[in-house]
Amino acid sequence: MAKLIDGKAIAATVRAEVAQEVAELQERDGVTPGLAVVIVGNDPASRTYVNNKKKACAEAGIYSEEYALPAETTQQELLDLIQVLNKKQDIDGILVQLPLPKGLDEKAVIEAIDPGKDVDAFHESNVGRIMIGNFHFLPCTPAGVMELLRSEGIEVAGKNCVVVGRSNIVGKPMAMLLLHQNGTVTVCHSKTADLPSVCRGADILVSAVGKAKFITADMVKPGAVVIDVGMNRDENGKLCGDVDFTAVEPIASYITPVPGGVGPMTIAMLLKNTVTAAKLHCGLAQ
Repeated sequence: MAKLIDGKAIAATVRAEVAQEVAELQERDGVTPGLAVVIVGNDPASRTYVNNKKKACAEAGIYSEEYALPAETTQQELLDLIQVLNKKQDIDGILVQLPLPKGLDEKAVIEAIDPGKDVDAFHESNVGRIMIGNFHFLPCTPAGVMELLRSEGIEVAGKNCVVVGRSNIVGKPMAMLLLHQNGTVTVCHSKTADLPSVCRGADILVSAVGKAKFITADMVKPGAVVIDVGMNRDENGKLCGDVDFTAVEPIASYITPVPGGVGPMTIAMLLKNTVTAAKLHCGLAQ
């Protein structure tokens, strides 16, 4: 039976550490980190995420502003707002909640954000920094996965690591972070031949494909560490991950539940990125 990796507990520890760091910054340097969150339209999931981020900021002592724009907002209006936020002295981080409504160019919006305020680490210059290992910020979900592994004392070096999914937000940066920790990494996708066989070779298996119960028991090597980044609904409308948890749990050595695994880590790492941005802007970090 696998050991459950408790993302809620680990995220709570990270958030407490962030709150402590924010308090010290305020007391010692008179600095309060600031985050601007931009949401366009009324997607219910996006609204939930934004509310959770604002609440987490408040608990950590981070100043936050919300910019809620109507779905009919034009590309230029959104870009103009980002330019205003780029220049705001009390804002250290800018987060544009994705996905954006149809008709808006996400790539252009991401590239308009000052790389020093890009706390999602989606800007091309930050992606390049991650590639060469000289980064200030990491994408929040892959960074959260690495923190889960570190907290559990799971060694990456020398392990066969398989990442299922190649998105710019999770799959690709996840592979790079595992590589930076000296894992031997395979990235799988819809064109991968004999995916079950490749997955069975994994000591650490990370799934980020967004398909309910996609990873089945026959795809997991006994004793593997299984990290489930997926957030889906099953046939009964119940929240579930990419991994068939009931079938895989008896086989794995460690496994993340959904919910309560990777999800809570994403916001915790966003808070860390915002504090890092504030320190960079004040010359307290390099």
